[in-house]
Amino acid sequence: MKTLLIAGHPDLSKSVANATILEEVAVALPDLTIRKLCEVAPGGRFDIVAEQAALADAGLIVWQFPFHWYAMPWFMKQWLDEVFVFGFAHGPGAKLGGKKLLVSVTTGAPEAAYTGGPGSVGDIHDFVAAFESIAKVCGLEYMGAMWVNGMSYAADAEGIARQKAKAREHAAHLVARIREIRA
Repeated sequence: MKTLLIAGHPDLSKSVANATILEEVAVALPDLTIRKLCEVAPGGRFDIVAEQAALADAGLIVWQFPFHWYAMPWFMKQWLDEVFVFGFAHGPGAKLGGKKLLVSVTTGAPEAAYTGGPGSVGDIHDFVAAFESIAKVCGLEYMGAMWVNGMSYAADAEGIARQKAKAREHAAHLVARIREIRA
């Protein structure tokens, strides 16, 4: 099954976690296509035809991005708004129906912030529910969301090393899930 990973970090040169996840996935799954939105759309100008062609060619679509204010970053949201249009992603003549969608995110806050319990900002399951709704509207088979918490900015070598280790662990889980879906 052709697999397309859409990397929605707006600037991977400033990323530890998302950049590490992408590196690990690329090595483990060399047949997977990774589209780094920050590289394919300099200045925020997407080639809509190319983006839609890449999506139409895939059987499994994976979204990888950092959680910004409990949603996808602005850059990926712009991509979604411009690429997932009526007539392509949904509605008559839609091209995405029957494909699979898997969502993978990194959060800056620790796991305790997303439990839904006292002191948390809410339950992460509620935040990622929007992605299932997008899948439903587009006729995509939603394969769920997975996340790794506590990937906030690290200024020292020890903090960066911890982030990279957690990102590698998440990447291993992501690779295993992709392989499971493609089997």
